[in-house]
Amino acid sequence: MRSLISLSFLCFFLADVRDGLGPFLGVYLQSCGWSADMIGYVMTVGGLFALMFTTALGALADQTHRKRTWLIISIILIVLGCGWLFVDSSVVSATTTMMIQSIAGAAIAPLLTNITLGLVPEEKLAMRLGLNEAFNHAGNMVTALLGGLIGYFYGIIGVFFVMSVMGVLSVVATLGINPNDVDYDRARGRADSAEITFSDVLKNKAILLVAVTLFLFHLGNAALLPLLGQSAVARFGANPASYTAATVVLAQGTMIVMALVAAKVAQKRGYAILFFAALIALTVRGAIAGFWDSPWSIIPVQALDGVGAGFLGVATPGIIAELLKGSGHTNMGLGFVLTVQGLGASLSNSFGGYFAHYFGCFGRRSFYRFGCFFSRFVQMVVRVSKREKLTRNGQEISLAFSTIRTYFSCFFCDYENGFIG
Repeated sequence: MRSLISLSFLCFFLADVRDGLGPFLGVYLQSCGWSADMIGYVMTVGGLFALMFTTALGALADQTHRKRTWLIISIILIVLGCGWLFVDSSVVSATTTMMIQSIAGAAIAPLLTNITLGLVPEEKLAMRLGLNEAFNHAGNMVTALLGGLIGYFYGIIGVFFVMSVMGVLSVVATLGINPNDVDYDRARGRADSAEITFSDVLKNKAILLVAVTLFLFHLGNAALLPLLGQSAVARFGANPASYTAATVVLAQGTMIVMALVAAKVAQKRGYAILFFAALIALTVRGAIAGFWDSPWSIIPVQALDGVGAGFLGVATPGIIAELLKGSGHTNMGLGFVLTVQGLGASLSNSFGGYFAHYFGCFGRRSFYRFGCFFSRFVQMVVRVSKREKLTRNGQEISLAFSTIRTYFSCFFCDYENGFIG
């Protein structure tokens, strides 16, 4: 019981640490004279650098018994990296610290999932994942409120102070988890049968579908919040720290509710339906952001962000644990999926920064293209799911990947012929 309570507090305190300065980073670099495209490029470099290590970090989570130690090391590296940005905000320094933070941040998700899998039995996993996400989003909301309040008077440096305090409390919560309570075999998804190899994991077409889905989701999603903050500051004169904090609070408040709803839904209907709902929410979110030219668009945009992120936060580790049960490579598989997801998020920052710099922040055409793309992708997923059901017992499914190519071709064909934009 003590370990589960400590896990809840860890998720709460860690929320403000794992992403570093998060959306505040773009606002801070903008105040240092950076252009939108340069901010996007540096974020992309850091994200891409982390991708080279994410799968290996998942393998580390599977193999090591020193999970708490690696988690603490990751927390310390993130806090120190963010602090260094206030000392030197040059391109070289920012890029280097982003690389370090990205690698450390990439280690947190598989380690946290590994500990969770080891602490709770399979039948209670969905509810525990929902609680993890609810505490995580509650932590994000509280720290965003604190960051916005302190940042209003002291600037972005106040946000870093809040993050540093949360980092210390995260270390304390980590030490509160008793390593003897963690079932290390269950944590890595090992069963009595012989383990399969990682190459077999990559041949699991259900895993590949999950990876592609998350790639496309984050390609359209990741750049929205940073650019919303930059646009509001540049065009509407909003206070950088307070406005960014408000966007985070609104989304995180929605995510708390959605994470608990997702846990209930997953127990009854599985995880696939949560993916469908998240994709639809992102399509609507992009359309609203592109067509409603007002700082008040943040309300529906971030509420829908809460829906998508709240559902996927529960569905992603849950569905990977089911699909790779008995493989002995659950967290390595999660690391692979997060690698592909991170690639989409990293490219999103570059594409978003490019469009913002050369076509204006939140050009309607750019977001309409995202919306059309995701509408078509949802249609593709629905068509595939009608023929090939993603089951809850971890069996592989055969996927019509040619359909993905068809929709990519249709999208770019529409672009060339002027039907999009």
